[in-house]
Amino acid sequence: MKAGQIRHYPKIVRMHGEYCYLSGTKSIKDGKVDFCIIVSFNKPDEALEYYTKRWQIESLFRALKTSGFNLEDTHVTHPERLEKLIMLVMIAFVWCYKIGDFIDTQIKPIRIKKHGRRAISVFRYGLDYISKCLLSGTNKYDLNLIQFLSCT
Repeated sequence: MKAGQIRHYPKIVRMHGEYCYLSGTKSIKDGKVDFCIIVSFNKPDEALEYYTKRWQIESLFRALKTSGFNLEDTHVTHPERLEKLIMLVMIAFVWCYKIGDFIDTQIKPIRIKKHGRRAISVFRYGLDYISKCLLSGTNKYDLNLIQFLSCT
């Protein structure tokens, strides 16, 4: 199997009493081989695409909950207030992500750990930078933070 190639086992298999499909891909990072094996219950040819989307959603939930905004700590239950809070948090999330992505790609890349993953997420990179700007009054990279919210 070549790096970047995706393979799907053509037959259904039984694992721990459950019937499922197996798919996998191979990647090489820093000279090290890494395999991603995906177990799915239908559409094995779309398993990697679904896995990628699901991972992005899981990362978003982590940012909204424990790794960023601590949304659950608000204990808001009133539907209209909760809707407004989520809308504001989503705007803040996009803002943090855009700032983090810009700094990562244009100014100072996020450090990669020995296991090949980023030391922090792109979201966290942006959140930390915005927090430092707001709390200390210094803007280390002299970014126009408000411009990142604009669509123009």
